[in-house]
Amino acid sequence: MTFPENYKSLAQTLGSSTLYEASGLPCAVDHRIRAVWNGAAIAAPAYPVQCSLGDNLGLHLAVARAPRGSVLVVDTSDFIAGYWGEVLTVAAEAAGIVGLVINGGVRDIAALEAHGFPVFARGVSLKGTVKACVPSVGKAFNFSGAYVREGDLVVADADGVVIIPAEAVAQTFEDAVLRADKELSVMAQLRSGKTTLELMGLSDPEVCHD
Repeated sequence: MTFPENYKSLAQTLGSSTLYEASGLPCAVDHRIRAVWNGAAIAAPAYPVQCSLGDNLGLHLAVARAPRGSVLVVDTSDFIAGYWGEVLTVAAEAAGIVGLVINGGVRDIAALEAHGFPVFARGVSLKGTVKACVPSVGKAFNFSGAYVREGDLVVADADGVVIIPAEAVAQTFEDAVLRADKELSVMAQLRSGKTTLELMGLSDPEVCHD
């Protein structure tokens, strides 16, 4: 991985939206996958997992196998059930796992927040799961709009989730810093009286018709 040395603090400052725009890549995850508690944020290398419908055995294996510092990126084919809760959170913390992004459901939300463990999920469900089979652990796949491989960078915050290919991270952060600096300049000019029409070169068009 070739990540900037201060990528975690940079990710927090720049945010997922700016990184997405700067990347120019199809790296945005489905907008319906959101933080399950306010203030949750992640910036960490991905560890991909695929689970069968209503089966969370893959998560138990991933917690045991993923490198310390990883965020689990888990596909459940959008099936909503309680794949993850406080027990797996405690196990993950002990194993050095730093977060979870899942296109399925989780539960024990108050406990997740109390632990300060960042989770981004499609839904919340109190229904449990079985532990019987595993499609894949650690293998790449297309996750809700963004391809994910072990070691790609996951950035998740209040705006959403992006998964940036490892080889594109350094350039994306460089371009994102330039973009953020430009936006600061634009906002300073707006405060001084300029309009967005002037600064963006926009004109007053004819009335649009549907």
